[in-house]
Amino acid sequence: MLVAERYEKIVQLVNERGSIRVSELSELCEVTEETIRRDLDRLEQGGRLRRSHGGAVSVKDQQSETPYAEREVTYAEEKRRIAREAVKRIAPNERILLDASSTAWYMAAQLPDIPLTVLTNSIKVAMELAGKEKIEVISTGGLLASRSLSYIGPLAERSLDAYHVNKTFLSCKGVHLERGISESHELQARLKQKMIGMADRVILLADASKFGVQAFTHVAALDEVHEIVTDRRLGGEMAEQLESRGVSLTLA
Repeated sequence: MLVAERYEKIVQLVNERGSIRVSELSELCEVTEETIRRDLDRLEQGGRLRRSHGGAVSVKDQQSETPYAEREVTYAEEKRRIAREAVKRIAPNERILLDASSTAWYMAAQLPDIPLTVLTNSIKVAMELAGKEKIEVISTGGLLASRSLSYIGPLAERSLDAYHVNKTFLSCKGVHLERGISESHELQARLKQKMIGMADRVILLADASKFGVQAFTHVAALDEVHEIVTDRRLGGEMAEQLESRGVSLTLA
């Protein structure tokens, strides 16, 4: 197989699957993993894919939000474990913010009915908490993003200016060692920047597939996050690099 043909095959596989590991590409293209890594570097430089931790992800529809129903079932068990771990960080009478991620919804489902104030831009989170009598729920309002069932835009951003919370729990599209946290949608990114700025403590909830990924819009540098909760699929090398930068990391 010629180099150009291999490049086309790699891009095709990445676009078909959404993401793929170096080891799989090595087998499918019948070349060494080192060759595949060099190929991925060149293809990323050409804007044809994005490197991720241990592989590559597609840049097709990079600016589009993943529909909520799809996010809800992707790595569902890992997200439930992350949510269970995150709930342990909540004490009675705190003011917390939950974003519109599927992991935040899993958190809402697992939250005990204790005195809390929960601010959210998520319709799903608000509905989940509606049946818990001791929890006061405040919704941001704003422009409804139908794919994520969340409120975004200037009105949602302005509503956050009125509040301060003890803890913000949020997710993202990508976590990159050098480029920080990123989102696929600019308005979501802007809202999450606000969420980070209004909290005493910021806790990022990100399953292992998010690491090494740089999505379309920058949200924040890693040093703006106090803690990351992820799942046990995260590689040891990535975990060591994060901890060497002073990031508090929990594997659920």
